[in-house]
This record gives sequence, C-alpha cells and structure tokens, in this order.
Amino acid sequence: MPYDPSAFPPFAVTVDLVVLTVRRHALCALAVRRGEAPYEGKWALPGGFVRADEDLAAAAARELAEETGLRAHDADSGLPGAHLEQLATYGDPGRDPRMRVVSVAHLALAPDLPSPTPGGDARGARWAAVDDLLGVGDPSRRRDEDGDKASLAFDHDQILAAGVERARSKIEYSSLATAFCPPEFTVGELRRVYEAVWGVVLDPRNFHRKVTGTPGFLVPSGGTTTRQGGRPAQLFRAGGANVLNPPMLRPEV
Repeated sequence: MPYDPSAFPPFAVTVDLVVLTVRRHALCALAVRRGEAPYEGKWALPGGFVRADEDLAAAAARELAEETGLRAHDADSGLPGAHLEQLATYGDPGRDPRMRVVSVAHLALAPDLPSPTPGGDARGARWAAVDDLLGVGDPSRRRDEDGDKASLAFDHDQILAAGVERARSKIEYSSLATAFCPPEFTVGELRRVYEAVWGVVLDPRNFHRKVTGTPGFLVPSGGTTTRQGGRPAQLFRAGGANVLNPPMLRPEV
C-alpha cells in the first residue's frame, strides 16, 4: 500500500533551550514571557518550531541567535561561540495543548550576558536565578507579578531542572565550567562559576591547587589583572583537555 501522510495525526517538532549563565555570582537561566496562546503571559524557556528545511542542530543554533544574539561554537571552523549541546527529548502526548509536539531540548552555556531583548512573539525576556524559577529552598520566592504561585509553561520546569543538573554534573569531569568564563579569566573567577553552578562555597586554596594541578585544564595566558581588586591576579585560558583527570568532585551539601 502506498504511504498516505493524511492517515496520521498532525505532528510537530520543536527545540527548547536551557540557556545558562552566571550573573552576580548566581546561576541564571533565560526566560521569556509568552505573548500568545497557549500559556499567554506565562514564563517559558526560549525555543520554537523546527523548520522544514533545517536539522535539529541548525534549529537550536538559530533559536539561540534569535534569543540571545549568540553564535553556537563551531568546532570544525574553530570560531568561538556559546557551548550548545543536545539535552533530552520530551514527547508526552499532552505536553502541548495545540497538537502532538515533540521537543528536543538543548543546553547552552555562555559567560555573563547582557539583559535580553524579547523577540518574535515574546512579550518579555529576563535572566532569572534558576533557584527562583524552580522554587528551590524557599517556595515563596517562586511567585509571578500578581503574587500567585508561578511555574513555567508546558513542561519547561522539567526541562530546566534537567539542564541545570546536566551542567552541575558535567563540570565535575569536563572543562565545561570554562564556557561560563571570558576567554581569559582568573582562578578566582572560575571558582565563582563552580560555586554558582553547584550552589556551594569552596575553599580558595584547595580549589586553586586542584585546577592548576589538573593536566590540560588551564593554561597561563601570560597576563595579569586587577579587575577583582587587590594584588594582580594571574590570567588563564582553557586548556585542551576535555576530560578532567582527576575530576572536580561536587561537595556533598
């Protein structure tokens, strides 16, 4: 029998982005306020439908550029850019009230970014601490502008939680924490990334010893800076190691 596409229900694919950065020593995620139904007025993760002529990676890179102005890092070309990786796939039949929609979520990491400007059909955009978005610690912190209990649209709470945990676990055994840093950074600035992502306070001396003693993790750039105040601090850049040996184990809290 010939294939009849009309015999199947409508079906769509989207990409949703967990865009994380560190602002004011806190791990923050990009959230957009929806300007149309469904969930009009609710906060959500940025994302959109995959176009007929693009693959998933291209769709995620396009949405990242539209929402943040960032280019995804291209390992083949060597051009700098934000770290972007596929996170997970979400396909619950009822996750979108419009039709059957499968979302392929992606995780994006970048250094401190400016205040976002909403684009497309978004009514607003902001950086928000992930603990506030997820209601971690004090549930009363998670309120919308009317004081009501807030939650992200669709299943974006679940997607955001998965993205945060992916980032927290990957900086243990990979050099991914440097994706939150500028091209040249101090050990103190890198430590504050770990503290923000993990939500802990680390001993400065032990941290310095671990990161500078891990082969291929950091490479001295030859410069110093006083942007942290006090005495000049040595500047480093990311080394060539992708896997840290020994790993930076997350403290138990």
